[in-house]
Amino acid sequence: MIRDSTNQEAKKTDAVPVPCSVMTTKLSRAKASRSVRILLVDDHPVVREGLAEMLSRQPRYYVCGEAEDRAQALTAIETDKPDLVIVDLALKGQPGIELVKDIRARHPELRMLVLSMHDELVHAERVVRAGASGYIAKQEAATRIVSAIQHVLNGGIYLSDRVTAQITAKVAGRPLGATVERLADRELQVFELIGEGLSTQQIAERLHLGVGTVETYRARIKEKLLLEDAHELLQSAIHWNRGQGF
Repeated sequence: MIRDSTNQEAKKTDAVPVPCSVMTTKLSRAKASRSVRILLVDDHPVVREGLAEMLSRQPRYYVCGEAEDRAQALTAIETDKPDLVIVDLALKGQPGIELVKDIRARHPELRMLVLSMHDELVHAERVVRAGASGYIAKQEAATRIVSAIQHVLNGGIYLSDRVTAQITAKVAGRPLGATVERLADRELQVFELIGEGLSTQQIAERLHLGVGTVETYRARIKEKLLLEDAHELLQSAIHWNRGQGF
């Protein structure tokens, strides 16, 4: 009887749960073992969750923070100290390319990779000029995205073969013609907002510009794209936003 009682007592002892402090320490060590800290900036929670899940399967990567707009991103960079920031081009309140410029000005050594669904032939070169270290489409397979991240972390510039070929053509002096690629960054932003149906006043408020400045951009866009009037400008912008080209 004494032996049975001892065995039962031993089983009770074995069943004692691990203290929370010990579990927390183990989790902290697991995070510490992931040497690369990554900040995700995207205004869609589902996209951030998907990226975080994908990166969690990589032994070196740890998602140290998430943000959905410029203010949150800049705060997270200060508090979470990421090694890499993955940025979408479409953010709440401000285009992602403006955030890339802000980060480059404040943290020139911080690596950035733009991950977006926008046309890479139009945006990839722009984001690299703004300070990002690469551009990859959201539609790419997870393995390609991981490869892009690694390439950027190793100090390289990641661009697809299509974009590289386009840049090579420019260097070779081939004319662009009347294409959206001719638009400056701010002109492209105005063009896309026109396609969303925003008025000149609304665009001015969205981009924190004067109405007269937006009118100047509209005139430049029409000139560069060889558009006759406001109606053609609106129709072209709508087609562009729908992915139907220009």
